[in-house]
Amino acid sequence: MKTLTARLLTTALAIGFAGEALAVEWNVSVWGKRRAFTEHVEKLAELVSEKTGGEFTMNVSYGGLSKNRENLDGISIGAFEMAQFCAGYHADKNRAITVLELPFIGTANLEEEVAVSHAVYGHPAVVEEMAQWNAKMLMTSPMPQYNIVGTGEPRDELADFDGMRVRATGGLGKAFSAVGGVPTSVTATEAYQAMDSGVVDTVAFAQHAHLAFGTINQADWWTANLNPGTVNCPVVVNIDAYESLSDEHRAALDSSVDEAIAHYLANYGTLLERWDSVLAEKGVTKVEISDAELAKFREAAGKPIHDAWLADMSAQGLPAQELYDLVYKTLEDVRAGN
Repeated sequence: MKTLTARLLTTALAIGFAGEALAVEWNVSVWGKRRAFTEHVEKLAELVSEKTGGEFTMNVSYGGLSKNRENLDGISIGAFEMAQFCAGYHADKNRAITVLELPFIGTANLEEEVAVSHAVYGHPAVVEEMAQWNAKMLMTSPMPQYNIVGTGEPRDELADFDGMRVRATGGLGKAFSAVGGVPTSVTATEAYQAMDSGVVDTVAFAQHAHLAFGTINQADWWTANLNPGTVNCPVVVNIDAYESLSDEHRAALDSSVDEAIAHYLANYGTLLERWDSVLAEKGVTKVEISDAELAKFREAAGKPIHDAWLADMSAQGLPAQELYDLVYKTLEDVRAGN
């Protein structure tokens, strides 16, 4: 009887330890607060937990694990398993994906932004560059075209941008610089203070960020149709953590990406539908830039910046033309499919 009891106890302990071994907990580093920009990360965590019966969980931390400019570094050393970052925060570390931040690429909606981003993420040059940081691209954080808010008289002509201090990163910063603006690449979490203290005159954000970071609360006006481009913010996972997952857990993660993106798109669509009412509620004037002024902006900040990017990245040994062509080929394919 004693022997049988001992065997049963051993078996029970073994099962318990096996159950423990199966449990996986990932830390996820994002910043700010929960908002439209992070909804796919939250949904991914929810889906993965559901699909694995709670065996694979994710703790989403809003700034508690790392500063937003240091998330890729944190991934590289395994400080956490998943993180979100924006290419413009450290363009030298993620050169290949900066093709997605070129001004006036012309993506018309979030669905196109997803398709183009994921196509570029799958390019061998991107995979190789990210692997240098022990990072694997998982999904994008699609955002609509950026537009600017400001105080005082609306800046509705290109001449008004001369000397304008604008919070803009990456290719957007280059676009404003091309027409005389003075870009400042403060992070999203610093934008409100930069505007409040007069460090910048205007802030370029997508709609959700103007809301989330409070810049809309200081604004007198918002450009409805400047649409110079957007920024690209991937969600990445640590390669070692990803490869150490069981087949079941890895399948749960991979199969949840499309569902998480679909949730993000639906949620963001709701925000865009009520944007006009947000402007009215806060007393912000919607400014329409004339076609003539927009044409001047594109001429100054479109092809010249694209050509400079192609020359610079090619000189650094990247397949710049391939990446550039992939963007437009993907857009063509998506539109043909629609």
